[in-house]
Amino acid sequence: MTNTNPILTLFDREQRIDVTYYNMHREVTPDAIRLISPAHRSSLVIYSQLNANNADQVIREQIAYFEERGLDFEWKLYTHDTPADLLERLKTHGFEIGDIEAVTVLDLEKAPPSLWQSVPPQIQRLTDPEKLADVIAVQEQVWQEDLGSLHRALVEQLQNDPDHLSVYVAYVDELPVSSAWITFHPGSQFAGLWGGSTLPAYRKRGLYHALVSARAQEARSRGVRYLTVDASPMSRPILERLGFKVITFSYPCTWHTKKGLS
Repeated sequence: MTNTNPILTLFDREQRIDVTYYNMHREVTPDAIRLISPAHRSSLVIYSQLNANNADQVIREQIAYFEERGLDFEWKLYTHDTPADLLERLKTHGFEIGDIEAVTVLDLEKAPPSLWQSVPPQIQRLTDPEKLADVIAVQEQVWQEDLGSLHRALVEQLQNDPDHLSVYVAYVDELPVSSAWITFHPGSQFAGLWGGSTLPAYRKRGLYHALVSARAQEARSRGVRYLTVDASPMSRPILERLGFKVITFSYPCTWHTKKGLS
């Protein structure tokens, strides 16, 4: 598929080809780019440039690489990636295919005025790693899963690399009810919004919007041009009302190592 969207081209370059993540080792091969995590979260195949003739061989090579090291990994597939049937090929090779997500981007130079209004005082940026338990408490209640590995990863980065991570929580009567974070990447015009979860009883109070505002204002103050979100069906309509545009779609395709060492 030929990509004619300049924002998507820039996204591929800065958020996939050249991107670095805290505590992940970047490896570039002729056909794919890997981000290797020593702990806490799955490693990634963040980018690939394949065709119908070499796709299956490269997929086998990536599986063998991670199997040898006993690591789970995610092949982050985007619907504009080639070949067009790459998703089906990954499925055939045994990857677990997650739910589709809309990749949305907001140009902060075209953001709506509502994002620049004063952020309400119940939105707090956390700088103390011990307070991150409040973030995870919200996330675990919303998603109904154990997120201990995410907690450890956020604590470690906030301790060791605070310039590239900012974490926000919304409190109501001192109770954490909504949380989100933003990641920054050296040399990139993009910053990533993550989390964005609110307890059901506290939805439709503007807390999600306020968390987006807080992170957008920080990003603009740091010279970032674009915000990006991998949006779920629940958050996509809210983001589109705030000016975010869908530039592509993605699937998390997960490989669980057979060595059971992850």
